[in-house]
Amino acid sequence: MRILYFMDVSGVSGAQAIKHYWGHLVESPEASDEQSFANQIVHSYAETESEVNELIRSSSHHWRLERMPIVDRNVLRVAIVELRTMKDIPKRVTLNEAVELAKRFGSEGSGSFVNGVLDRIATELGKP
Repeated sequence: MRILYFMDVSGVSGAQAIKHYWGHLVESPEASDEQSFANQIVHSYAETESEVNELIRSSSHHWRLERMPIVDRNVLRVAIVELRTMKDIPKRVTLNEAVELAKRFGSEGSGSFVNGVLDRIATELGKP
């Protein structure tokens, strides 16, 4: 989520954001499982950015993407990539983790907002 947040505010590409983010945070040159997973999310989002953002737009009633809190929209982006590309992760796990991220880093109503939007998107995607 932090890398997507950085992409959002700086306008850099996914590859640039990954290089910058991990270059400043990681002392060891070896990639961890966490880094690999995060990089996969970022690359998948970068490849499907317009589709992911359109899913958010069509499922978030009365909210324009550009007017959403930046944390909320980037939590949604991470979760949508998981829902679309990571078939081995159950829907409930993705939704629960997204809601927890939104509660931790977002505003008071972020958890409920993210849950409602993601539930609609997961249903639309046919994620069991």
